[in-house]
Amino acid sequence: MDDAYSTQLTAGETVETSGLEQLNALKEGDAFLVADGWGDMKGGADGLFTDDTRYLSRFVMTAGLARPSKLSSGVSQDNVFFSCHTTNRPLPPMGGRSAPAGVLHLERRRFLWRNRMFERVQMVNHGVEDILLPLAFDFGADFADIFQVRGTPRARRGTLHAPSTDGRRVQFRYTGLDDVERRSCLAFSEPPARLTGQRAEFMFSLPKGKSVDLYIECGLDACEPPDADRWRLNAIQARLAMRAKRRRGATVRGPRSPRFNDWLDQSRADMALLTTDLPTGPYPYAGTPWFSTPFGRDGLISAWQMLWLDPSLAKGVLTYLASRQATETSRFQDSQPGKIMHETRGGEMSALHEVPFGLYYGGVDTTCLFVALAGAYARRTGDLDLIRTLWPNLIAAAGWMRDYGDSNGDGLIDYQRGADTGLSNQGWKDSEDSIFDSEGRFPKGPVALLEVQGYAFAAWKALADLGERLHDGRAPEWRMRAEQVRALVEDLFWMEDQGFYAVALDGDGRQCGAIASNAGHLLFTGLPSPERARLVTRRLLGAEFRTGWGIRTLELGQPRFNPMSYHNGSVWPHDTAMAAAGMAAYGERDAVAEILAEIYAAAAHFHLRLPELFCGFPRVAGEPPIAYPVACLPQAWAAGSVFLMLQAALGLSIDAWTGTIDLTDPVLPAGLQTLKIQGLRVGDASVDIDIQHVDGRAVAVPKRKQGRLAIRTLR
Repeated sequence: MDDAYSTQLTAGETVETSGLEQLNALKEGDAFLVADGWGDMKGGADGLFTDDTRYLSRFVMTAGLARPSKLSSGVSQDNVFFSCHTTNRPLPPMGGRSAPAGVLHLERRRFLWRNRMFERVQMVNHGVEDILLPLAFDFGADFADIFQVRGTPRARRGTLHAPSTDGRRVQFRYTGLDDVERRSCLAFSEPPARLTGQRAEFMFSLPKGKSVDLYIECGLDACEPPDADRWRLNAIQARLAMRAKRRRGATVRGPRSPRFNDWLDQSRADMALLTTDLPTGPYPYAGTPWFSTPFGRDGLISAWQMLWLDPSLAKGVLTYLASRQATETSRFQDSQPGKIMHETRGGEMSALHEVPFGLYYGGVDTTCLFVALAGAYARRTGDLDLIRTLWPNLIAAAGWMRDYGDSNGDGLIDYQRGADTGLSNQGWKDSEDSIFDSEGRFPKGPVALLEVQGYAFAAWKALADLGERLHDGRAPEWRMRAEQVRALVEDLFWMEDQGFYAVALDGDGRQCGAIASNAGHLLFTGLPSPERARLVTRRLLGAEFRTGWGIRTLELGQPRFNPMSYHNGSVWPHDTAMAAAGMAAYGERDAVAEILAEIYAAAAHFHLRLPELFCGFPRVAGEPPIAYPVACLPQAWAAGSVFLMLQAALGLSIDAWTGTIDLTDPVLPAGLQTLKIQGLRVGDASVDIDIQHVDGRAVAVPKRKQGRLAIRTLR
């Protein structure tokens, strides 16, 4: 993610780290909500956000003048509902009597739907007497821009108007410096005994053994007072919509191993949570809560991870990014014609250009990944109609690679930010200290990253393949460019004394000789020679890279190595998965299956939800992996990593042009005896595949095959 964010507090669904209060997140469409374990929003990093604006910044419930005692809280496995179960502390005397602690069960249950927060507070009296319960909510809406919430200072703001009340409703209003009026409305199903612009006070009579419900809604527009029917109807719609997203594409199930299947289910649920159905199709937003927006690189890689199971994500990502392709040059936006977007944001600060991220193009790799994914999607689906639609965008992207991406004419894609407000490093490792040489010195620009050349190689090859199918006479030129990139990388990046590739070249063409995981991405693209791929694989699997929980981003002993850093020694699941897939492409299977088992073990310690990253300390028997305290959770390419690693271990490839599914030397992780792939579609054909160990080898058995489709196990 952006280096502008990497040091800021990011906490997601039910993540708790030492010294930090547990935070929970919900997301639906473009809205997301962050609250603590009680469901309270206190105006720090939490709140209800839509379009990168906080429409509810404070919402704190008290029962009997005190915060109730929490019993448990969390988010449902399908990521739709947050619930918190509490009980009362001793209540103040009412009518001469006071209720003791622990006789009331108070449940807050909440979900998001259509940019609205729906909440139900259920109060049940388990005492032996009737009880009067004073219940109150303190609230506010500051309409802060998300960058302001994350710590970016502002010299001035617009006008925050005084809230207005109307019986059961409070309406908030803010006029921004961009002359846009933003509104939100908080509504209650029961009229409060006292209602102001900051507080609602209720007095509920709870007969013994009975329950009373209070319904609450908050959205951008005013609404009728909420009630049980509105709650029930919208809750059903929210759950059905999430279920539909989870069921897109094929499914994968392990044996009768609840934990492994729970990991697969959680990963699929997280991908569904982060996927927003845009007019252009489904798009996996990068991460909840702070990256809940389309990112180019993240969307492309997440879609690639899921491509073999659910190609609809790739179609949606490609279509959306094509619609946001740059057509002009802007130093502030780091854009040139043909370049593919890095990030887009709403909100006042983006609209006023106080930050460049309203529509920002400072990712050096997204354009190459866009073209490469288009080629992978076409091979997976045979969907030439989409490729014909995107062909002008693909040609424009190739033009950027040729004319702008290679700023100094050396045949390599490079970057150097256009303005000081942009990202200083523009590959996936985009923190300020992530790219350096063997002495730890930062390079002068323009910088040519190793893995980006691999993406360019894959892009030129994909364009050549597609060009041949579309009878475009430029296909031979594009194939020649791919081979030119291959030759340049092998000549300029390879360090013979290290048996490894340099992470980058600086502006003078000198090697930045740090030994980093970026080489795993190069394997993923298929650029290296088999001999060099074996050397890189051997080193990536060594103890200096491999922690027992995954692969570090930087080799132990390198300058600036720090297992607690963002990019210089931590473990990123998506990075490990791409390296594993790269190794598998060169025939490594057993180690890939081992890495998959290691990542599974790490996920088990993170409640089966892989975070964006975790610390790169070595695995110690009987001890969990060490969390990185500001990791995004959940995050799309972390959730998708299990599916890419499964594909790599199985050696699974799909070719819609020939109607074949190949499994080359498939291997299952230790302890996993069977695997079922159900509903795998290739064009108009479909098949279920059972993979099982027979005589010590994994064998694929097709089931319920429909249409012309060949399933082959290759040795």
